[in-house]
Parts: sequence; structure tokens; C-alpha cells
Amino acid sequence: MSDNRRSKIVTQGVQRSPNRAMLRAVGFGDKDFDKPIVGVANAHSTITPCNIGIGELAARAEAALKKAGAMPQMFGTITISDGISMGTEGMKCSLVSREVIADSIEVVCNGQSMDGVIAIGGCDKNMPGALIAMARLNIPAIFVYGGTIKPGHYKDRDLTIVSAFEAVGQYTAHKIDETELLEIERHACPGAGSCGGMYTANTMSSIIEAMGMSLMYSSTMATEDGEKAESTAQSAIVLVNAIRKQILPRQILTRKAFENAIAVTMAVGGSTNAVLHMLAIAHAAEVPLSIDDIETIRARVPVLCDLKPSGRYVATDLHQAGGIPQVMKILLAHGVLHGDALTITGQTVAEVLKDVPSEPRNDQDVIRPWSNPIYAQGHLAILKGNLAQEGAVAKITGVKLAKITGPARVFDSEEACMEAILARKIKAGDVVVIRYEGPKGGPGMREMLSPTSAIIGEGLGDSVGLITDGRFSGGTYGMVVGHVAPEAAVGGNIALVKEGDSITIDADARLLQLNVDDAELQRRRAAWQPPKPRYTRGVLAKYAKQVSSASKGAVTD
Repeated sequence: MSDNRRSKIVTQGVQRSPNRAMLRAVGFGDKDFDKPIVGVANAHSTITPCNIGIGELAARAEAALKKAGAMPQMFGTITISDGISMGTEGMKCSLVSREVIADSIEVVCNGQSMDGVIAIGGCDKNMPGALIAMARLNIPAIFVYGGTIKPGHYKDRDLTIVSAFEAVGQYTAHKIDETELLEIERHACPGAGSCGGMYTANTMSSIIEAMGMSLMYSSTMATEDGEKAESTAQSAIVLVNAIRKQILPRQILTRKAFENAIAVTMAVGGSTNAVLHMLAIAHAAEVPLSIDDIETIRARVPVLCDLKPSGRYVATDLHQAGGIPQVMKILLAHGVLHGDALTITGQTVAEVLKDVPSEPRNDQDVIRPWSNPIYAQGHLAILKGNLAQEGAVAKITGVKLAKITGPARVFDSEEACMEAILARKIKAGDVVVIRYEGPKGGPGMREMLSPTSAIIGEGLGDSVGLITDGRFSGGTYGMVVGHVAPEAAVGGNIALVKEGDSITIDADARLLQLNVDDAELQRRRAAWQPPKPRYTRGVLAKYAKQVSSASKGAVTD
């Protein structure tokens, strides 16, 4: 263990007595004071199915740590359910929760001079929050994903939470009746676990596995399956070994690890939120990574996995087909993965993948071979233009039209846009603009799953564009562009768009353009006034004052 992690009053002379007395009260015996103290960051809650199974996993980790010769100290951290808060004012707290999670883990581990930490999380912000903390702390650390939900079933088709959101649009468009809407709601989420497609939670768990901060195969296990508990116990054992060998997060979270994570994100068709979170984790680890790096790697990595939201399968199907290790081995075999990157086990990526075949099995079609990808290049593109000088993030695969030019339909909040969609005021060819929903302007950069799902449910997913300085759920697909930066609240050009202006979204040219001449934009800018803050006190007000641009990861330090 690291000598500088243990408080002097615990380890030296008679001064240690008061601290040892308090530790005895929480279970330490005479022989325990020389053991490494390991934090168990437990994100259990009954707020969301994503986290409802984590308590049992934390207890399993605690027992395994003790058996491996460490002294665990369990503490709680928070979560927000993105799915439940979606479409409400509460969604503004979701991205904020990433920072709260990171800060809480950091202060407890530093405050208690812990020698290592195992973090167990489920919903979307649990993963990046934990990794940000690990990168800041730089003590031996491992992440355990709480696991994915199994698919729901209705009328011989698999359901996920996105099915329920899309059903609202289908109902509004009179494609389904109220009975079917209710049945989809009843069957979409059958039990514990994070949202089942390659949405943000499963994307981030896959990224953490690809970066070497969690065990192989762990990112696609179902919460309710016994192997998840076994993997949690094994993670605790690996962490104790990492403490003894002093394998530190910043030795793992290198530039090569982030390049591996980007490559895997592209191959699995992951969430747009991956861009935001990888930039934030890299910032915490002090690894140079820019939004332009995403585009560079996208160009050389194909989409290999046929996964929801735009594909057919869910994370448990990916797991049965070979999981993230199978995807990584294909990428390694074709030169787009760094095999010499270190993992928390002490082995390199190439070493842990040694026994994985270089080609996927023939008896499945979830993972395609390199020679027959879903798409020849990655799906997450960085668009720039006079509407996004710092960049914006778009999913450019799975849409029939790669380019759309249409009149702007401008809304200054998600609620105003949703009202227009449900009133069927959005027509084919429109380009919907939702602004003042960015990190500062929202504040909190809400996800626009409700509007995009309603548009798809109405059958307009291939004919309507949508741009926003907010975010999108990992469940979103279609001609949508998020993370527009600079955002409206700081005077980005998205604030200058007027109803009816011509806007071009061109995925092939990586272009997001407001077709208004510079002189007119200068006139509009001269007349523009920043809006009053929506919050003046409390956590959202503090966040709005501190948060950076989305192009920098929306970080607060």
C-alpha cells in the first residue's frame, strides 16, 4: 500500500489511539490496522431499476475484500434516474449528478485516507462520475457496473425504455391505441438493471471495460444473473492485488486507453454522451483529448454491432455473442486498438484478449466481422460550421437522408418544442432548434429523448432534423445534432436563429450551417441580450457559474 495514504495518527505512536478507537467501533480488530483500507462506493438506491440491485453487489464486494486481506469501508453515493426525470425540469439535475458523484467519491477517499476504491454504479452518470473521481484521486481503483436490464417483451418483440417513449409519438399519430400504449409501458422494463440497448449506461460500461478500469466481460452482464455477483467479487480481489502492486488509474487512463475507448464506442454504435464523458474523464486524468480526436478515430473504425436504438439487439444479446472482448479482439486484429495499453489486472489489453478469437462466431449476427460491418465508418461525427464553431455531436448512421436543408422551427425550451410536436405542428422538412438547454443555459444540458422519440413515433424520423445545445439520450437516433457549442446562453450563433431561417445539416460534409449572411448575423448579435439565469441559488445556480462548454466535456473544475 502507499505510505502516504495512511494518516500519521493511525500509524505512528501513541497519537494513533483516538483514531484506532473509532475504527474499532466500525469493526477493526488488532490485526486489521496494517491492512489496506478500501472504499466501497455504493450507488445503491430504489430511485431507479438501474441501481436497485447494487446493494447486494456492494455487500459481495465487501466480503471479497475482507477475504483478500483488505479492510473495506462502505459509503454511499447518489444517482439520478435519467429515464424517470426525462422530459421534466428534474432532468436538469442529471448531468450535475455526474459532478456530485465524482466529488463525493473524491472527498470520502481523500478524507479517510483510503488506499483504494471500488465503485459500483448503474445509471448513466454513475460511470463517468466514478471514473472522474478515480482519475483525480489516482489511488488503485476499479469500477463494477451494476449490470444491464433484460429486455421486456410484448407481441413477440423485445422492448426497452425507448419503446415506451416512442409509443407516445405513435399514440399521438394514431398508430396505436391507448391499450397498446399502456401494455408497452407495462412490459418495457421487466426488472433490475440499466436500460438495455446500447444507450448511455451500456456505452459507458463498455468504455470503462475498453479502457481497462473494469474486468473483461463485466460491462454487458445482466444485473439479475449470478455471474454479475461473481464478477464483482473477482473485481475486489483484483483491486487488492492492484493496491499491493500500486497499479494506479493514471497508468491505465493514458492517451492509448482513450483511443481504445473511442474505437470501441464506434464499433458498438454507442451513445453521443460518450463524447462528453470521455472528454471530462480525460480532463480529470490530465490526458490531452479534444473533440476533433473523436472524428479522427471515427473515420477508421467501422460499426460492427447491430444494437438498439437503431439496430435490432440489446446488451444481453451482445454478451451472449462474445461481449466487448470479442469486439476489442476484432479491432486489435485490424490495427485500430492499442494492445500494449495497461489494464487494472496488471496485464496488457493484448494479454487479456489472448484467448479471444479474432473473428466473431458464425452462429450469431449481433457482432459482424470486419469484412461485413453495419457501416464502414463510425456513427458519431463532429459537425462544425457557423452554428457550431466549437463543434457539435451527431449520430450520422441509420438515417435515410445524410443531408437536410429546411426552415428552422425555433424553441427556447424542451417543453415548448414538445408541445408543438404533440400538437402535430412539426412537418416533414423542418429543422427543429431547441436552445437555451446547454450546460449553462439549461442549466444542466437536458437530454431530448422525449422530443426525438415523439418525432420518430410520428414517422418523421427520416424527414425532420433537430439540433440543440442540450444533449440526447443514448436511446436517440435520427437526423439529430446535439452538444452545439458555443451554446445559446453564452451568445453562440444558435441564439441568433429566427423562425423560418434556412439551416443545413450535412452529415457527409460534417457541416452544421445557418444559411444567413455574416452581416445579418452581426446585426442580430448587436441586438441580442443574454437571458436572465433560470436559477439564482442552489446547486443548479452553482453549476451554471462553474461549468465549461460541452466541447470541453462540461467540466466544473
